[in-house]
Amino acid sequence: MVVWNGCIFLTLGGAGAFCTAPTGRDRGRSMKHEMTPEALVDLLQVFKKAGIEVWLDGGWAVDAVLGEHTRPHNDVDIILRVSDLPKLREILRDRGFEIQQGGTESNFVLADGCGLEVDVHAIVFDRDGNGIYRMENGAHWIFPSAGFAGRGVVQGIAVRCLTPEAQVLCHAHGYVPTEKDLRDMELLAARFGVELPPQLRRNPACDSST
Repeated sequence: MVVWNGCIFLTLGGAGAFCTAPTGRDRGRSMKHEMTPEALVDLLQVFKKAGIEVWLDGGWAVDAVLGEHTRPHNDVDIILRVSDLPKLREILRDRGFEIQQGGTESNFVLADGCGLEVDVHAIVFDRDGNGIYRMENGAHWIFPSAGFAGRGVVQGIAVRCLTPEAQVLCHAHGYVPTEKDLRDMELLAARFGVELPPQLRRNPACDSST
């Protein structure tokens, strides 16, 4: 899999997003600011108005399916159709976002002057509704069609997101999970009963099976 869960960082300098000019020793270095629930909802409404359908992934997808804000987020991860990329770039460019170096056609990061980021993962749906994502090495990562059925809530607003099962699948491949990743997955397991693979357990050797 790809380093995905760094999926999408979508952000607006709108309501709830704070942007202050760096001073002192912070001047000249990149600073990140929190993507608040209010800022996220504002951004998603902009996409909706433009006819861009997106699914949350990463930390905000966890909070969305849980229906609560469990931790701060510096970004938001999204998945969208390849055909919507031109509109997405235009919308974010008009809001001061620039594409950062090191991306690919289907996965790139946009950031604004405040350090807010959008990590974009673009897919093509096949005839069965699976999402085909082209990774940096040219291989394809397949999102199962059922994974796009997830629904969540942010600030009382219904949002699309990957299902808990699909989120666990994405976290289980391609990178070493951090402490916050492990905690996010534990929250999904506790709420939805999703089985976590060994690499997403703090004590993989301690299995209840015999």
